Amino acid sequence: MKDFIAKIKDQARADPKRVVFPESTEERTLRAVEKICQEGTAKPILVGNEVNIRNRISELGLDIGCAQFVDHLCESNKAHFDTYCDEFFEMRKAKGLTVEKARETMKEEIYYATMMVRRGDADGLVSGAVHSTGHTILPALQIIKAREKFHKVSGAFFIRFKDEVILFADAAVTIEPDAKDLAEIALDSARTAVRFGLEPRVAMLSFSTKGSAKHPLAKKVQEATSIAKDKAKELMPEAVIDGELQLDAAIEPWVAKIKCPGAEIQGDAKVLIFPDLQSANIGYKLATFFGRAEAIGPILQGLRKPVNDLSRGCTMQDIVDMAAFTVVEAQHIEKGEE
Repeated sequence: MKDFIAKIKDQARADPKRVVFPESTEERTLRAVEKICQEGTAKPILVGNEVNIRNRISELGLDIGCAQFVDHLCESNKAHFDTYCDEFFEMRKAKGLTVEKARETMKEEIYYATMMVRRGDADGLVSGAVHSTGHTILPALQIIKAREKFHKVSGAFFIRFKDEVILFADAAVTIEPDAKDLAEIALDSARTAVRFGLEPRVAMLSFSTKGSAKHPLAKKVQEATSIAKDKAKELMPEAVIDGELQLDAAIEPWVAKIKCPGAEIQGDAKVLIFPDLQSANIGYKLATFFGRAEAIGPILQGLRKPVNDLSRGCTMQDIVDMAAFTVVEAQHIEKGEE
C-alpha cells in the first residue's frame, strides 16, 4: 500500500488542489493538515471560527502555515455567506426549505464547506473524523448532487493484500441496490480504478458462479452484469466486466479454471462489486481485521465533484492519504474526465 499511496501523493503534489476540512478543531484533522502542508499534496482550507481554530492549533503545538482559514460566520465574510444562503434556498425551496432554514443550515461548517466546493471556492472536501457518513453525504447529495439524475452515489475502498491492491464497492452507501444500481456502481468503480492506476477488471460478486445457483439474488447480479457490459461498450470500452462470480473465482486463477473456464475474469479481478452494502461492509472488515489487509476509503463515487468520507475511527495518516486521493479526483475533474 505504501508504494500505491506514494504514487498517488506524487500525482497530487504535481498539481495540488484546494481541499476543505469542516472538522476544523478536531485533533487528528489538524495534525493531518500540518503533515499535508509538509508534504505539499494539497492546499488545505479550514472552515470555522478562526480564533477557536488558531487556539486549538496553538494548544497542540502545530505549524499549519500553508492553510487558508475561512471564518464563515464573521462579519467580513457576510457577502459570501449571504450568497451561499441564497443559492442554497433556490436549490431547495421546491423541497420546502425556507429562507430562515437555509441560513440556519448554512451556519453548519459541513454545509458551508460543501457549498464552497459547488461554487468552485474549493476543489474537494474531506470530512467524517467526527461526524457520521450520513452527515457528510447528505449535504453532498443536496448541494453537489450526483453525476446524473437518479444516479446512485456509492463508496469504494482500496484494500491492500500483501502487494496487491483491489477495489471493493459499494461498502458505504447504497444498502440494497437493484440491478441498475449495481451496474452504475460497477462503472463508477471501474472509473475510480483507472483514476488511481488499477486495471478496470470488474467482478460482479454473488454466491453463484455463472448460473451454478438458481435464485433471485443471483439473477439480480446476472442482470446487473448485462446492463454494465452494455453501458461499458459506449462509456468505458476498456473495462472488463464479468459475473456472476463467487469471490474465489474472481480472485484465484486456479479456482476460475475449474468453476468458469470460459469467463473473461480468470481470478484476476481488480474491482469487486458486492451485491449489497451488508456483504460489502462485512467483506472489507473481514479483510482488514482477519486478513490484516490495509484499507483506504470510502472514496465517494458518482458525485459531480469530490467529497470524501472518513471513518470516525480513522487515524491522522488516513486523513492525510484521503486528502491526496481527493486532490487526484479533482485533477481528473478539472480535465473534464468523469
